[in-house]
Amino acid sequence: MPESVEPPGDGELEPVRVPDAHLEGIEASVRRLMEQSAQQAQQLDHLATAPPPARPSPFAAFGAPGLGSPAPAPPPEPRPILELEGEEYEDELDALGDWVDDFLLRVYGAEVTTAAPWCPQWQEHDDVVAWLHALWLAYQQHKDPEAGLAGMFVWHRDFLTHAVAVIRAPGGPLSACMTSPERPAHRILPGPPPSTRTEKPNTGQPAASGVVEPGESAS
Repeated sequence: MPESVEPPGDGELEPVRVPDAHLEGIEASVRRLMEQSAQQAQQLDHLATAPPPARPSPFAAFGAPGLGSPAPAPPPEPRPILELEGEEYEDELDALGDWVDDFLLRVYGAEVTTAAPWCPQWQEHDDVVAWLHALWLAYQQHKDPEAGLAGMFVWHRDFLTHAVAVIRAPGGPLSACMTSPERPAHRILPGPPPSTRTEKPNTGQPAASGVVEPGESAS
């Protein structure tokens, strides 16, 4: 067993003396620990305040959204223009007017005659606006690559020809407007009056069934 160290006779312990070389090593270790603690505190503060970096989705090359990320909002579905109101209606009508003037009339605008009337103020004809807007929506759908190679042919055959024939018919909605380029005109034709429903007076008598009983003669 190791021998016990007896304290001095006065009962006081002598201070432990560490060599200077050992003291320098201890001080260097303490400084390193303090520096590491300060760096770790800075990293924790940065992680607590900065948002996490956005990672590219590993499925981006396949056109799939990243796992756990919200799906992109679908584009708003188109609505008939006559269902819009206020500024939304005006913006849609302006866009429609640009397409009609810059594309439709420039490419498909036949000469104005009595057999093919037109109106420079077609925006004030609600039925014409509805027809042209539907034609424009169909154009956007069928020119999309997903419509296939025959998309535009279908638009010409099923939409363009029919819509133009209705809008510019001799007895159509523009028949009272311009029939000659030299005589611009605009007129809204009155439509039919509102529908009325006549209610039959209740006489308290059962309605005749129209069936002739035996022994009776039909009047």
